[in-house]
Amino acid sequence: MQFGFGLPTRGPMATPQSLATLARQGEALGFALLSVSDHVIIPKTIASTYPYNESGAYAGDPSGACMEQLSLLSFLAGITSSAKLLTSVMVLPHRPPVLTAKMLATIDVLSNGRLIVGCGVGWMREEFEAIGAPSYDERGAVGDEYLRAFKELWTSDNPTFEGKYCRFENVTFAPKPVQQPHPPIWIGGESAVALRRAGRFADAWYPIGSNPRFPVGTPAQFAEYATKVKHQAREAGRDPSSLAFAYSSNWYTDQEALLLPDGQRRSLTGTPQQIADDVKRYEDLGVRHMMVNLQGNTVAHTLERLQHFAERIMPLTT
Repeated sequence: MQFGFGLPTRGPMATPQSLATLARQGEALGFALLSVSDHVIIPKTIASTYPYNESGAYAGDPSGACMEQLSLLSFLAGITSSAKLLTSVMVLPHRPPVLTAKMLATIDVLSNGRLIVGCGVGWMREEFEAIGAPSYDERGAVGDEYLRAFKELWTSDNPTFEGKYCRFENVTFAPKPVQQPHPPIWIGGESAVALRRAGRFADAWYPIGSNPRFPVGTPAQFAEYATKVKHQAREAGRDPSSLAFAYSSNWYTDQEALLLPDGQRRSLTGTPQQIADDVKRYEDLGVRHMMVNLQGNTVAHTLERLQHFAERIMPLTT
């Protein structure tokens, strides 16, 4: 199993020095992935439901601060050497498709082939409207079309595309990404539409386990949903065995066992051995990459959590 953690995009730890410290120390401790979330602007009033907690309220920074995802990944590409750089996740309709494909290809080149494109279609209507993105109500169709456009630009010597939301012809797209045929595409989301998108386009399905409407918080739930993704891949004419699986737990503690509403212990909580056993259960289901919520209140606290995980958990999972 390869482990990763998210870097802050807002708040007092989102400074060049703090980000560099966290990224470099995490890499040195053996973390294989560094992730960055995606918001371009935070509206002052948000009525949209945040899908990954029970309340549905988005816990953004009160100041509205947020660093731009792809710019931050470019910074990380220059200060790290081995960890994969994951967009977790990039909202496909937020940026024009040709420009986005170019920015992603550039990051892959600058990082010597370390980019992973985690992507979804977003949840915040107000942000779509604020940045002039395509229609929020059509975001699924937009995202699917953009993925096809990305692949055409990244792989074709004479890229041509004619769609409803994107079109180009008679262009040169270079440099191509270092990774061939293109950087891995991880599709996030747990809804039926997201599972279909993963089956059609993804190199890996990458859910978050805390969605109360579509629960993937236990190994048994993950297995059920993974079967659906494989079915969608088969329906799309793809070999289901070609799909990989990743997972974002969105929680972690080795100090106590947290309980689910039905009384079961929440996976990735409890003793180090219990957590290691959970990791192995996910690994048995095909998960090869796991993102763990290790962010603390300060840089020092976060580094402590990273070190504890590297020393207490990682050795038990090998």
